[in-house]
Amino acid sequence: MARAAEKILVIKLGAFGDVVQADGALRDIRAFHHDAEITLLTTPPFRKLMSRCPHVDHVLTDSRAPFWKAGEWIRLGRIFRGGQFTRVYDLQKQDRTELYRKLFFRNVSWSGRQPGPRPPSALEGFLSQLESAGIAPQHCLMPDVSWMADDMSEFLQQEGVRKPYVVLIPGCSARHPHKRWPYYGQLAAALIERGYEVVTAPGPDEIELARRIPGHTLLGPNGFLNWFELAGVLKGACYVVGNDTGPSHVASCLGKPGLALFGAHTSAARTGICRGAFHAIEVPDLAGLTVETVLAAVMPKLPPAQENSV
Repeated sequence: MARAAEKILVIKLGAFGDVVQADGALRDIRAFHHDAEITLLTTPPFRKLMSRCPHVDHVLTDSRAPFWKAGEWIRLGRIFRGGQFTRVYDLQKQDRTELYRKLFFRNVSWSGRQPGPRPPSALEGFLSQLESAGIAPQHCLMPDVSWMADDMSEFLQQEGVRKPYVVLIPGCSARHPHKRWPYYGQLAAALIERGYEVVTAPGPDEIELARRIPGHTLLGPNGFLNWFELAGVLKGACYVVGNDTGPSHVASCLGKPGLALFGAHTSAARTGICRGAFHAIEVPDLAGLTVETVLAAVMPKLPPAQENSV
């Protein structure tokens, strides 16, 4: 009789950039458990995104309901029992997911929080976690989300965007305005003056901000591009400049050359955003970071300005 496939649950709830960066860990888990049935538990906003991920078979959602919503916790327990999971990789590693272990997975093999000092970044944390679970990671530190990117060449042509183009990411979560560098408009003007196409692809809370920036503001049928369209635009860029925000992490995980701008809110090393040709500038106060400083970092990395079509 054929042996039943192992059923594995991987937990990664959010936020957007964190989910994107988990690609390498998911790839390593899939490679190690190549015959297993792998289910990802994430939050509802990322269900459609992660349903395209080639490293998982199924996606379940957790609304992170507060403790007093007993019905939601009962629903979650039913989902976990119905999944008949034999192993769990908790990539979230929070108090909440530790509670899941105690309530629902007491007799299931569990990989999650580890004793000792806090890892220097989430990616380093994934690496040590998987090594402790017996996996030899190959991709943890180099996530690759090429699977996210739609072909946007026809759309870019319709929008009049020619290569080489630079993507600017001037926004971030509305809850973190301190992460926004205030001079993207001046940077865009300087790049255009030097012959480069400049593109912004704002989220729903950033459309008015992007419209104040010279260049092309790319909007989809719903008023903004979806994740797959955004990734396709980023994939075609010659360079990306952005704040510490999810789309900047997508660009880094697509292997694009780029620059992330960090104030004092956190360190670039902690976020794990720097890899390959994607770098960061860190300053005590983003308002004090001049356009000239950013331009001096960007210009040597750009290809010659051309008039090639997309």
